[in-house]
Amino acid sequence: MEIIMPSLGETVDEGKVIKWHKNVGDEIKEGDILCEVETDKTAAEIPSTVNGTLTEIIAPEGDVIPVGGKIATVE
Repeated sequence: MEIIMPSLGETVDEGKVIKWHKNVGDEIKEGDILCEVETDKTAAEIPSTVNGTLTEIIAPEGDVIPVGGKIATVE
């Protein structure tokens, strides 16, 4: 399953990944905080929407990702 950048507000169209809280290989549960992102207006924590193992971080720290863009893969 792909984890995507959620909408963080009506006028926000992208976010910068500032810190990952999970690593590839970590077991995660729905609701676990995966990473923190920063926008021009706020910082937000991005939770997992699924249970499984984090198999890939697509958006490393420092990357700017559009809303709807893939940030990670969970199996």
